[in-house]
Amino acid sequence: MFPTLLERGFQVEFLSHARAILGVDFPGAMAELDAVIGALSIPITEIVGSGGGEAKITQRLRRSLAEHGWEKAHFTIEKRVNGKRRESISHEVDHVRDIPGVGVIALEIEWNNKDPFFDRDLENFKRLHAEGVISVGIIVTRGRSLQDEMVPMVRRFAQSRSLTCDGDVLALGLRPTTRQQDDVARRMAGGAPSFAEAWAASFCQDKYGAATTHWRKLEDRVHRGVGNPCPLLLIGIPASVVTFDVPLSEMPKAPVQEPVEAELPFF
Repeated sequence: MFPTLLERGFQVEFLSHARAILGVDFPGAMAELDAVIGALSIPITEIVGSGGGEAKITQRLRRSLAEHGWEKAHFTIEKRVNGKRRESISHEVDHVRDIPGVGVIALEIEWNNKDPFFDRDLENFKRLHAEGVISVGIIVTRGRSLQDEMVPMVRRFAQSRSLTCDGDVLALGLRPTTRQQDDVARRMAGGAPSFAEAWAASFCQDKYGAATTHWRKLEDRVHRGVGNPCPLLLIGIPASVVTFDVPLSEMPKAPVQEPVEAELPFF
């Protein structure tokens, strides 16, 4: 599975027999994911660009998935006693692929939320799987290489745009807060070699910090049993998909990472 993702350096991890389930029962759906996610590219300007609402990268992925039948779904699970409703729980999943006669796959994209969103997604998957609603849950998030390379990539952007002061940042259309500007000033006073270095470190800590959704935060949760025993597929977006105003074909490819089958501890 996932020849395109592996070639481009995406992290792919299967848990609780998800590899066997997806490979045998859902090969067509997996080919769709390989094509949609494997075509992903992220201009560095989108990573740096600010603004509220959903990130452009997430919007593009959502549209592409919806075009292939991965659409939002609401699930309501009710418990009744003698015909009277005693409990009702609703679950919303952003992308669901229903293969008639086979099963249902649920998928969530967590590009840059607060990391407790992983707990929400995994617990939703666990409940839906326990009720026989879904066969596998999938989470797509920033991979380890993308998180690790975020500061160098943003610094490269800052240097290419010759950012030397807050005025240069404002000229790009960014609107740093007073707190953010003060943090850059402190880094400069503390010995940062350049404004670009200080701004990149401050920007990434503020926008893509350790408490946001990325591979290590997801890995920590699943390896301590959150979501268990729902079969899971985890996909990490690599740094190799980020482009710097050059054709994607000219970007260096990340090394191939073989998918990992990791069985969760049983609790």
